Amino acid sequence: MSYLAFDKSQLINLEFSLMKEILRTNRAGSYLCTSLNGCNTRKYHGLLISPIKKFGGEKHVLLSSLDPTIIQHGSEFNLGIHQYQGGHFNPTGHKYIRNLEFDQIPKATYRVGGVVLSQERILVEKEQQVLIRYTLEEANSPTILRLKPFLAFRSIHALSKANLFVQSKYIQVKNGVKLRLYDGFPYLNMQFNKSVEFIPVPDWYNNIEYLKEQHRGYESLEDLFVPGYFECKIKKGESIVFSASTAEVKPASLKPKFTRELKKKVVRDSFLGSLKNSAEQFIKYDNNSTDVIAGFPWYGSITRQSFIALPGLMQLIQEPKLWDAVLGTYTKHLKKGLFPKNIDSKDSNYENIDSSLWFFWTLQQYDKTSGESLLIWEKYGEYLKLILNSFKRGLPVNAKMQSNGLIYMFDQGRTLTWMDSSINGKPVVDRAGFAVEVNALWYNAVCFALELAKKANDVEFVKKWGIYPTRIRDAFVQTFWSKERGLLADWVDYEFADWTVRPNMVIATALDYSPLSSEQNKSILSIIKKQLLTPRGLRTLSPEHPNYKGIVNGSHEQREITLHQGAVWPWLIQFFVEGYVKIHKRGGLPFVKKLMEGFEEEMSTHCIGTIAETYSGNPPHVSKGAISQAWSVAGVVAAYNLVNNFE
Repeated sequence: MSYLAFDKSQLINLEFSLMKEILRTNRAGSYLCTSLNGCNTRKYHGLLISPIKKFGGEKHVLLSSLDPTIIQHGSEFNLGIHQYQGGHFNPTGHKYIRNLEFDQIPKATYRVGGVVLSQERILVEKEQQVLIRYTLEEANSPTILRLKPFLAFRSIHALSKANLFVQSKYIQVKNGVKLRLYDGFPYLNMQFNKSVEFIPVPDWYNNIEYLKEQHRGYESLEDLFVPGYFECKIKKGESIVFSASTAEVKPASLKPKFTRELKKKVVRDSFLGSLKNSAEQFIKYDNNSTDVIAGFPWYGSITRQSFIALPGLMQLIQEPKLWDAVLGTYTKHLKKGLFPKNIDSKDSNYENIDSSLWFFWTLQQYDKTSGESLLIWEKYGEYLKLILNSFKRGLPVNAKMQSNGLIYMFDQGRTLTWMDSSINGKPVVDRAGFAVEVNALWYNAVCFALELAKKANDVEFVKKWGIYPTRIRDAFVQTFWSKERGLLADWVDYEFADWTVRPNMVIATALDYSPLSSEQNKSILSIIKKQLLTPRGLRTLSPEHPNYKGIVNGSHEQREITLHQGAVWPWLIQFFVEGYVKIHKRGGLPFVKKLMEGFEEEMSTHCIGTIAETYSGNPPHVSKGAISQAWSVAGVVAAYNLVNNFE
């Protein structure tokens, strides 16, 4: 039995299997995603979803699903499943599933009478290609395998509708056909490792319903185009490999290619094995750049999240060259001391202030891992100097270092920190002024840069910046700390201080260069533990606050409000654990160890083998947002390893 496995009773239970999701990705930016039983419940689901360069790299659903049918003695048994308008399912192939195992990749086994058929799906590492292997494990009579492809050819954010413009014409290729539904798209090549017959029966399948889009309040009905179906004979013990790809392939290569790709995958035989398998899925190669995809199914890269996630991901991936590959990709986009919110958008938005400071923190973790301080200063020292000088002189987003050494954001109505949810252009949480985590990161950045400069004997830099750490530390404590409350203000605007209990202050407790004393950190962590800590991370607002929203649901606007008014974010757990262990040392290990072990149940609760973007603040802390998020996985990994290493 696999570490992650589901049996017949779970898989035929629609209430159970429709709520859990499977995700596979590759390093070319493609992904495969569906529910546990194979029924697509989101517009973001499909078997081959790929970025299309001609459309700005936006991801598009090409192959939505592929229905297998077993034919014996003229009787047909369709193993597919679709939900249609009104909650009607047709076909109902889920009733034939006997088990689903997750080792390197998901393997589903179907039984129809004396026929046992297994199905395994994998994405080729650096190509826009999905391979699906069908193996006839048992059969007592001649068997035919029929495969019916459902095509979408649309953006992941849109829905396909029946129309007169669809191009139903197909072109024969070796062991298959290729077609594209609309101009501008690449051809989708559907081929097999053996000769098959394609029977053209072009038709629209209307009003396929996506349950989770319906729950999110979005349009949920789609029409998918089926060009026809493939048929071939299959013998007991035989494996047939189907390929859907944006490039024509050699059929003889499909079987060995499937085997090679399978060997590359990490076995999910444990908690960390599952997270390592998940961590691998966030790395993307594109020409000469290497990036971190923030989350699936709908995100591209998000600079802040890439910097925060990279150290945790690297603890699992163990590819040292990736550090420089990813960081080198981002430094190309540094302008006037700021990084863009994301680097894969045509409209570069530089309206964030903390990504540049997280860049220092990421290099700090790199330094701990590699011990190459001199090399890091040589490669990245000029970028660090540029950022520090830009913050000192003033940034394009109207933020600047003040005479007390702290960073002040002047403009209200701009989302410059990670708490960037907004409604109609207005921040849900307006934190103009001195923001607590920005200034904690600023202090850490200045101190770390001086540490590297001293090792590199950069006398000029040390002389210029050596006067600031004491000034910044003293001003930080004076500005943010309340002895009476035992915590830090979330943000301060000279005459006003916001004492709302939020998680941003936890970052100050965990940094290598913390501006706080041990007693101050202990007090802060005690309050966070009491009011913000959950089994899935830290809440963004204390339940004791009148604005607290404990459940992430409702309209888009309602969810945006909840994101930073009570939702739980797993990425913050690493900073709580690091701060807690620093203070309590071995005495705190039993508590944080139990806390981290609690994440193991998440491996089979929502998206199998990974951690979601957010969770509701109220128990049972249901997952929300993206089903698999890089900094969530990285944060849990970093915290888990910190506990194990300390132990």
